[in-house]
Amino acid sequence: MIFYPNSEKINQILKRGEILEADYLDTVNKIISDVRKFGDKTLKDLTLRFDKYDLDNKFYFEKEELKKFYDEIPEDLKLAFNKAKENIENFHKTQLEKTYLIESDGAVLGQKISPIDSVSVYVPGGKASYPSTVLMNVIPAKVAGVNRVVMTTPASNGEINKLVLGVAYLAGVDRVYLLGGAQAIAAVAFGTDTVEKVDKIVGPGNIYVALAKKLVFGFVDIDMIAGPSEILIIADESANPKFVAADMLSQAEHDELASAITITWDKDLANKIKEELTVQLNNLKRSEIAQKSLEKFGGILLVKDVEEAVKFANMVAPEHLELSVQNPFELLYKIKHAGAIFMGHFTPEAIGDYFAGPNHTLPTGGTARFFSPLGVYDFMKKSSIINCSKEYVKKFGDMIIKMAKSEGLDAHANSVKVRLEKDSEF
Repeated sequence: MIFYPNSEKINQILKRGEILEADYLDTVNKIISDVRKFGDKTLKDLTLRFDKYDLDNKFYFEKEELKKFYDEIPEDLKLAFNKAKENIENFHKTQLEKTYLIESDGAVLGQKISPIDSVSVYVPGGKASYPSTVLMNVIPAKVAGVNRVVMTTPASNGEINKLVLGVAYLAGVDRVYLLGGAQAIAAVAFGTDTVEKVDKIVGPGNIYVALAKKLVFGFVDIDMIAGPSEILIIADESANPKFVAADMLSQAEHDELASAITITWDKDLANKIKEELTVQLNNLKRSEIAQKSLEKFGGILLVKDVEEAVKFANMVAPEHLELSVQNPFELLYKIKHAGAIFMGHFTPEAIGDYFAGPNHTLPTGGTARFFSPLGVYDFMKKSSIINCSKEYVKKFGDMIIKMAKSEGLDAHANSVKVRLEKDSEF
């Protein structure tokens, strides 16, 4: 459970997301191909086979049909989801960009901001229920002004997840398709008789979903390729070992490939966290999953000082980073790569997952080095605006002509040249 910087376990952790795509590629490619060729028939066959659900009974729910599921949510839970929705909306509204115009040398230049027309959100079924994923993926799209937001989610083992559908109504989903897996991704990417094509697909999923998103990218846009979940905690002598252990387990319970690591330079704290993990594991419903996760890809890394801890954290570029230290703001600007940063002893990752407001759809597997959390900006596109006066062309035309000719593109040069000729004036 406790390991050191030269341990082989570090390589094991860093490489845990490396899955041989070849093992899944043929299967996913065939599913996508069959959905494109045979449409609804393939969707029905695969849904019956994998999810034990007959789409002939019910293929999708319209927005107004979802209300009955929302009404069934217990009032205390309904209150929590409504407050979470308010927090998420308020945070994401601050990300809105505006169209702008500037004047420069006789030209009007600018950028036009427009929402994407249509988006599909994938919400997993399987091992757990993810109504929070609905809020985190749908609300930014709605704030951005996306006209049509649909959702795909499987009726796993023939059972419709009523809570997920109820929260879909709260979030403002326009239609929910009872589809899962690679076939759901193919359906919304290419369309069928029943499923309308969208412009972008977002949301997490298993390896089949992730690979399908990767394969349809270009036909549609996607958010990111999400891998197993992870948390990294930097803890100093002020940290409460009970808190730290609980936060590690909050990620370890996701699945066996999840990673939960604490880095500390306090050996006494490391031993206390180890003891707490043993105690708390015994009380978890998903203890077997969490135990396997910790054994394979988790533990307590003992380093020499805080500088080494920060260096390792930046190397890992974790999805979730907790600064469980006395003065977290002193460390904040030393952190270069992290999906979300949780500050201090009373900010567990779960608060960000469900309630605080910032998005919980985050880059995994070290991709925080170049990816950002899901946001309103993911549901908007930009168009450049250029409006030049006659005077502008006269002033800079010769420069532009020379640049075009330097690339051997005479027609480009001529399109400017004809505007400089005397007989072209009007």
